[in-house]
Amino acid sequence: MPRFTSFITDDVRFPTSQHLDGSDAMNPDPDYSAAYLRVGTDAADGHVGHGFVFTIGRGNDVQVAAIDLLRDHVVGRDVEATLADLGGLWRELVHDSQVRWLGPEKGIAHMAIGAVVNALWDLRAKREGRPLWQVLAAMSPAEIVSLVDFRYLTDVLTPSEALELLEKAVPGREERAAELLRAGYPAYTTTPGWLGYDDAKLVRLCREAVADGYTQIKLKVGANLCDDVRRVALAREAVGEDVAIAIDANQRWGVAEAIDWVRALAPSSIAWIEEPTSPDDVIGHATIARGVRPIPVAAGEHAANRVMVKQLLQVRAIEVLQIDACRVAGVNENVANLLLAAKFGVRVCPHAGGVGLCETVQHLAMFDFVAVSGTLADRVIEYVDHLHEHFVTPAVVRRGRYVAPTAPGSGAQMLADSLAAHRYHHD
Repeated sequence: MPRFTSFITDDVRFPTSQHLDGSDAMNPDPDYSAAYLRVGTDAADGHVGHGFVFTIGRGNDVQVAAIDLLRDHVVGRDVEATLADLGGLWRELVHDSQVRWLGPEKGIAHMAIGAVVNALWDLRAKREGRPLWQVLAAMSPAEIVSLVDFRYLTDVLTPSEALELLEKAVPGREERAAELLRAGYPAYTTTPGWLGYDDAKLVRLCREAVADGYTQIKLKVGANLCDDVRRVALAREAVGEDVAIAIDANQRWGVAEAIDWVRALAPSSIAWIEEPTSPDDVIGHATIARGVRPIPVAAGEHAANRVMVKQLLQVRAIEVLQIDACRVAGVNENVANLLLAAKFGVRVCPHAGGVGLCETVQHLAMFDFVAVSGTLADRVIEYVDHLHEHFVTPAVVRRGRYVAPTAPGSGAQMLADSLAAHRYHHD
């Protein structure tokens, strides 16, 4: 029986701060980075599973070290048995008391588990010869439920309720999968909106986004109110009234400040306010949501785990859930988050502003459409036109829609030359 034989990590960094790509009110000079993992086996097929955690530069080495701590949980295991029970592996890793103590279920230890889990899903999809979204969408409702750890969730979502939700979505699966292959999944772009860009570049990129077929853009805000009022107004003039403009404060404000700031920007017609305050402040988000209605609050990319997502939904703090492929403990926990969103009737618009996030999170959104929510209504996946050239199967957006991936795997695999060229060398 084949066994896992290798577990290789890399500290990979890209100098995006040189052009202020990715700049926002809280992160003025990010260098998009990946704590990268490759998991190999002695199977004759030679497939390797790839996963990573996204960071923004300094500290990427710490995240790599956290992934390395999980090596002994993987190397030597039976490949077939492990890939057949990734729900069981998730529970084993997350419930390991030595790892759990470092969280629990949050921070670098939890995200490290996500890198391992995602790498194994990538391997499973490659071995099945299908893209990850199709692998997940082909699972039975009972199999999907088995992926989720319902500890801490059953006060709002039980396994039987999740099973019922999934069974209701079974009719029409094949038609929805065919629709994705034919027409893709709606996207929005953050490319025009980085806070470090001057007004001329902002306006030019806004116009280019409209020409490229996008019906929504997003702007970073939160550093200076007068600048934000001017920039959002310029963007509105550039894109016209039919294109939605979302804004993202990247956790910059306190609660009262957020309400006042969003009200000041409201005349430009705002699609949503994203991450207005601390990602841990569930009650603060709920207060902001009441204070800025009808503008929706969007959050979730920094939600540490499914429990945080549960609470945001319980208190009606968000109207848009933004899952992230790398923030929680991998595919399994994001399946839980998708089920929670479906239970509460909240739309999911994934975060994808970072290296490799577009490539990976598209699979989760497409699985959600086919097998969970069954709808594309008001749903979009973020797209940022940076660093896709470093991936074996880069995300593709045409006329404002993600082209559904058909290559086997999760999309996480970087090119060998890119890994070599951008491997960070510590002094």
